Amino acid sequence: MRDNNEVAYGGGEELEYDENGDLIKYYAIRPNKSQIKRDIAEISQLAEELTQITPAQLTAMQIPEKIEIALAEAKLMPSTKPARKRQLKFISGQLRKIELDSIIESLAKIKSKSAHGVREHHQCERWRDQLIASRDNQILTKLVNKFPHADRQHLRQLQRNAQKETQLGKPPRVTRELYKYLKQLVLD
Repeated sequence: MRDNNEVAYGGGEELEYDENGDLIKYYAIRPNKSQIKRDIAEISQLAEELTQITPAQLTAMQIPEKIEIALAEAKLMPSTKPARKRQLKFISGQLRKIELDSIIESLAKIKSKSAHGVREHHQCERWRDQLIASRDNQILTKLVNKFPHADRQHLRQLQRNAQKETQLGKPPRVTRELYKYLKQLVLD
């Protein structure tokens, strides 16, 4: 029986024994090919998503300059061309060489802000449409209760003018003003 720290040498290779004296056999652990393919697909998807954001957002992510230039070139290429696919493969290869956690986190923040902006836009559109369709002051009262800092008189004037505009079939100038005011309320 051998001491568990003792290493025996036989035939030029290192042998190790466990606490019972049995020979420990080590097997080479090869990477899981399916997992490698999934990782590559995720990085390729990340590269595609990075081509969709603005140059200012890319710069803020502090991506290496080589990748940033490649992303700018990929944006200019039509999505159906093989050259763009090759460019995205190049970008994916470069992304595999760097730490991606901060990039993924920054991209998630950008997406979150975008989704939040869409929600605000829809909320303002609903308020605007309800105000224009309303023939009494119930919707206006609800709006002022929800946003106490709103100027009730100004809102009422915009509502009346937008209703007239809609009835007469005029271009939606006042309706846009109403939307802008509502957007300002929601953002404040």
